[in-house]
Amino acid sequence: MRLTWDYLKACLNREITPTVKPLNLVPAGVLLPLFETAGEVHLLFTQRTLHLKDHQGQISFPGGVRDPGDPNLLDTALRETEEEIGLKPQEVEILGELNPRATVTGYWIQPYVGRIPYPYEFRLNRHEVKRLLIFPLPAFYPPERWSTGDYTYQGRTVRVCCWKEGRTVIWGATARILLDLLSRLGEHPLPSLCLD
Repeated sequence: MRLTWDYLKACLNREITPTVKPLNLVPAGVLLPLFETAGEVHLLFTQRTLHLKDHQGQISFPGGVRDPGDPNLLDTALRETEEEIGLKPQEVEILGELNPRATVTGYWIQPYVGRIPYPYEFRLNRHEVKRLLIFPLPAFYPPERWSTGDYTYQGRTVRVCCWKEGRTVIWGATARILLDLLSRLGEHPLPSLCLD
């Protein structure tokens, strides 16, 4: 089935389950930037540089930690996205939000899904972003590209999901957020081991 923007909006308009942020986690907001090219909806990711405090070199969504001046986590996601890749907040049409995700590294991430213009003159913050990666949404549907494994951080072991295509690996909270998006769209046969 070809995804349309009306269908995406309808899927993302559903209410999310209210969740209270644990007191010990740092609030953050991320943006899942969607755009259409060649008649297909694509999703944009960033690859983090090795200079950052956490999640060095990982593929993630643009976004970051809430600043005391941010009115809410949507503002955080849009502000951080502009800082990282030069995408102006007014250029983003917010389609909806997904369930928040806790990370083993101590963050509480609120994801927002937005439609962005494309092509766009992105300006990367080279201290934070090594490169952009773009994939059509159907690339995430085949279940054989998904797997699970154990990850240990500071003595704590958790089960993580990951998606692989060639040498590209998306895992951890980013993979969980991606699976949440796909399940909302009803397009992905979720591997049972990747379900919460």
